[in-house]
Amino acid sequence: MSDQPQNAGKAGNGAAPTLNVLVQYVKELSFESPGAPLSLQNRNNQPAINVSVNLAANPLSETEFDVVLTLTAKAGTDKDTLFHCELAYGGVFRVAGFPQEHMLPILFIECPRILFPFARQIIADATRNGGFPPLMIDPIDFNGMFQQRLAEEQAKARVAAATQAN
Repeated sequence: MSDQPQNAGKAGNGAAPTLNVLVQYVKELSFESPGAPLSLQNRNNQPAINVSVNLAANPLSETEFDVVLTLTAKAGTDKDTLFHCELAYGGVFRVAGFPQEHMLPILFIECPRILFPFARQIIADATRNGGFPPLMIDPIDFNGMFQQRLAEEQAKARVAAATQAN
C-alpha cells in the first residue's frame, strides 16, 4: 500500500498527467558536400561549424501534437563549404491531463528533449556517411531557448502596447 495520497500526481480533472510518444519520424533529411571529393582530403585547419535549431509544434487533436525539431549544420572554411546538413525530425506526442499553463513548456522543452538524441544520431551518421568525422552536436538547452523566446515575445508585446498608447 502506498503512503501517497490518492490524488497525488493527478491533474484537476482526476486523470494522471501523461506524455506519450506515439511516433517519431524523419520529415526531411538533406546532406550536401559540394566540394567532394577534394573537400574530403586532409585539411590543416579545423573548419568552422555552425549549428542552428528551430522548433515547431502543431496540434493534431485536443491531446495529440506534432513537434518538429529542425537542426541545420554547416561546416566550412573562409570561402569553401565542406558540408551542409539539414534534418527535420518529428514526433507525435499525446499530452493529456496537464494544466493548460504547462502545455507550452511540455511542447517546447520536454518533447524536443525526447527527440534530440535521435536527431543528433542521424546528423552524426549523415556526416560520417558523407566522409567526414561524425558531427556530435552538443546538448541543447531547450529550457533556455524557451525562456529567451518568452522574453522576446514579452518585449514585443510591451513595444506594441507602448506604440498603441501614443
